[in-house]
Amino acid sequence: MQDKPTRTNAERTQATRGALLTAARALFVQRGYADTSTPEIVAAAEVTRGALYHHFADKRALFLAVAQASAFEVAEAVAHASDGAPDAVQALNRGAQAYLQAMAEAGRARVLLVEAPAVLSAPELLALSDQAGAQALAQGLGELFGERGVAVPADELHALAQLLSAAFDRMALALARGEAVEPYAAAMQRLLAGLAG
Repeated sequence: MQDKPTRTNAERTQATRGALLTAARALFVQRGYADTSTPEIVAAAEVTRGALYHHFADKRALFLAVAQASAFEVAEAVAHASDGAPDAVQALNRGAQAYLQAMAEAGRARVLLVEAPAVLSAPELLALSDQAGAQALAQGLGELFGERGVAVPADELHALAQLLSAAFDRMALALARGEAVEPYAAAMQRLLAGLAG
């Protein structure tokens, strides 16, 4: 009989943190932040309460980590879809589709767009939005206008990215409520085409 390989402290630490994030995310999606208790989280993660507080200061800090992980997953999907696009319009359209698909998965819209505004501060929300794609959107818009030879001041470009980011979030919420994706996808394509004109 072979002995099981012994995990290092770093591996155990990572596994415990991962279990807490996975359990918390599932509960936050299913029940919401306010209706999820830390004893429920540690029970679902099969770790001790001490382990929770070793990794996170409190439930809010754990929620922030869950939201940051969700935002990173969205950003990765958008970046992957946009890579290799022949021009900025195609990159923006591909990124838009990827954003909607990513936000439709695993309760991300609830975590990022319903629970996060009730739990996190305005600067934390802005950082999440930037991480989930608003910053990449501003870069894509800059490339679009650059390809058209249009000079747009940086502050106006930032404002446009924030407005479009809000429109993307409204679409994600509508899709999370079960509305059809096609009208929203078509409307966003029309909006992006108008910017390109």
